[in-house]
Amino acid sequence: VYGFILVNYANGDLVGHSANLEAGIKAVEVVDECLGRVVEESLKNGYTVLVTGDHGNIECMLYPDGSPNPSHGFNPVPLILISNEDRLKRAKLRKGGGLKDIAPTILGLMGLNQPPEMTGVNLVCDPR
Repeated sequence: VYGFILVNYANGDLVGHSANLEAGIKAVEVVDECLGRVVEESLKNGYTVLVTGDHGNIECMLYPDGSPNPSHGFNPVPLILISNEDRLKRAKLRKGGGLKDIAPTILGLMGLNQPPEMTGVNLVCDPR
């Protein structure tokens, strides 16, 4: 049993830079399938799951004229909290969060103190 597991699916990022729409669709399908399995097994084993990203890319890999867009996207990325714990099922996430808030959120979920050098906030509004 581990206290924390991190999984990074780089498929969308790597394939997004290729500007190959067919490969992009396949990459998203594979991540969808794999993430579904990870969430299912995690919940079965008592883990809480956070799903997020650090940037977009694959959703905007082509410019409107069809030419490749090699840059990372600027669209907001989701933060999704999935848990079997009743208190977390009822929890809400604060709006307006950013990357600096991910580590404090993880620490909060783990019951660990946030070091003072971390400037972000725990995005989970616990409904206790």
